Amino acid sequence: MQIERLDHVNLRTAQLETMIDWYTQMLGLEVGPRPDFGFPGAWLCAGDTVVVHLVGVEGDPGIGSEAALKMEHFAFTARGAPAFEARLLDRGERFRKSAIADTGMVAFNIWDPDGNHIHVDFPDAH
Repeated sequence: MQIERLDHVNLRTAQLETMIDWYTQMLGLEVGPRPDFGFPGAWLCAGDTVVVHLVGVEGDPGIGSEAALKMEHFAFTARGAPAFEARLLDRGERFRKSAIADTGMVAFNIWDPDGNHIHVDFPDAH
């Protein structure tokens, strides 16, 4: 057995519609078909690949990476760093941009409405 790639990230949220809007508007993901699991949720796709599963839960919104036992971040590889940075600035999103020495990569650190930390990495953005 050999792991080939990360399949998807599963996030629980008390603000399902807000999260769907953010991931589609900020990252350009699209809502894809999802089986009826008997609870609310959404599957978000990059092209034909489902990359984020959202699960709707009851509770206080905004519980994210500040809570105990949360992941530190997950990451996407992308193209078009200038357009992405312009989108972040245009929408007033908080972000941190960093160049990774010796790799030619630029990473944008962003946070979704629940506070989950996401990297959007651009391999040839220098």
